[in-house]
Amino acid sequence: MACRGLCCCSPPGPGALNEDNARFLLLAVLIVLYMLCGAAVFSAIELPRERETQQRWQARLENFSQRHNLSLADLREFLWEYEVAYVAGVRVQDVRPRWDFPGAFYFVGTVVSTIGFGMTTPATIAGKLFLIFYGLVGCAGTILFFNLFLERLITIIAYVMKSCHERQLRRKGVLPQDTRQTSGNPEVDSLAGWKPSVYYVMLILCLASLIISCCASAMYTPIEGWSYFDSLYFCFVAFSTIGFGDLVSSQNAQYDSQGLYRFGNFIFILMGVCCIYSLFNVISIVIKQSINWILKKLECKFCQRCQRKLFRSRRNAVVPGTVPSQRNVSIESDGVIESDTDGRRMSGEMISMKDLLTSNKVSLAIMQKQLSDTANGCPRQMTSVSRQNGFAGGVGALGIMNNRLAETSTDR
Repeated sequence: MACRGLCCCSPPGPGALNEDNARFLLLAVLIVLYMLCGAAVFSAIELPRERETQQRWQARLENFSQRHNLSLADLREFLWEYEVAYVAGVRVQDVRPRWDFPGAFYFVGTVVSTIGFGMTTPATIAGKLFLIFYGLVGCAGTILFFNLFLERLITIIAYVMKSCHERQLRRKGVLPQDTRQTSGNPEVDSLAGWKPSVYYVMLILCLASLIISCCASAMYTPIEGWSYFDSLYFCFVAFSTIGFGDLVSSQNAQYDSQGLYRFGNFIFILMGVCCIYSLFNVISIVIKQSINWILKKLECKFCQRCQRKLFRSRRNAVVPGTVPSQRNVSIESDGVIESDTDGRRMSGEMISMKDLLTSNKVSLAIMQKQLSDTANGCPRQMTSVSRQNGFAGGVGALGIMNNRLAETSTDR
């Protein structure tokens, strides 16, 4: 049977799909299918409620028109004018001014964090024009902050987990009490390169996000008058920067302990966005592994004579269920392959403490180098892990973090 599609025996050509394109297309197809399934579910759940509400509103509108001897055309025109005023910030209930300094500060916070609730939007041409340039710089700076926060958060998690692992080994008697005096011990040497599993980090971030959301919901429920479930819903929408705007905190004119509440609201949103953003990045690594695993199962399915060649050419590929036998090129080494004894990594490992601490110090310099190389037409060479995983490492702090996570994250 002839090789087709993603088969590794297909001769390379201008129209042939390489591995990166195959992964990109597979991810695109999966996202489209995911969106289609989501659209079907939400349509089945929400459409009956929408039709019922529309019919009830139409009947009430006609009844109001007949009772007060108003034409439907005039009434609809009046309601349309109110919708325009609503977009400008006018509300029926008593709410605080939209564009006083606290309101404007809340607005720019939703802009630079990319939440964009939509309850406040600029209405003047000057405001809209300023928003374009202000958001361009603000969003970029905030995303960089989130990336650097992610690096330091992973560093702290790795340090804590490594300390717990050392304590557990000492309790079992596997590790000596004083590791500094027994550097030649193989157990100590292996522990020096120990890294926590990506799944443990994902679990910790999930728990942290859940705790922050529950604590924030406990604050929003009595102050805003929402149900606890609505408060949890708001937390996810806000922390994930989706920002529908159907529920927005800190919008009433007066609150009990108003200053303290607004400060707590700011802290909870900041912590929640940072944790959810970090969680999204870690989940993306798991999605990459899943795509690699799917492609591993799909490629050469109809070509038995390609399997041996594929095994020889990709025996070190990082896919779920396999263990890399050699450490590949790191960012700090800049193309220097480390030895097998110095670079051996355990299955399920993710991030080296030493690598992360070094990465935190030089991440900005590396980002500048990447941007300079790209601008000069000489993009940086992808590491062997990046090629095996099929995803480029990216530019900047997020690229560094993705390379760190993708280097060693495997299924146990």
